[in-house]
Amino acid sequence: MEAFMNKKYKLSSSEKFDEYMKALGVGMMTRKLGNTVSPVVELTKSDDGKLVLSSNSTFKNSSIAFKLNEEFDEETPDGRKVKSTIIQDGNKLVHTQKCDKHSDTTIVREFEPDQLKMVLTVDDITCTRVYKPVQ
Repeated sequence: MEAFMNKKYKLSSSEKFDEYMKALGVGMMTRKLGNTVSPVVELTKSDDGKLVLSSNSTFKNSSIAFKLNEEFDEETPDGRKVKSTIIQDGNKLVHTQKCDKHSDTTIVREFEPDQLKMVLTVDDITCTRVYKPVQ
């Protein structure tokens, strides 16, 4: 993952994000706002060795600090409290979120030199979001 550290990626395309948010119980107003923003995502490393995944937009900024293969508590941007685990599979970060109130979700972030591809899955809904590098 070192090759993709400290690089910023801005959302360039999104498919089925509204359906994905709806399946998670996100309200209509938040979904409308969420569909209009183009967040910038960045992967960095903190002083204590944790990986930090941040997403910044005009609507909301969020960040999670984690160690690979270790469960941690996370509050998602839409306010769900989940138990998360992120593992590395080659150039992918596979993020599993377990929640008591909703179905479990999986977010696969595939880092490539020319893009970051996120595939978000809940139940039978798959959302694909593609981010391009910010110069």
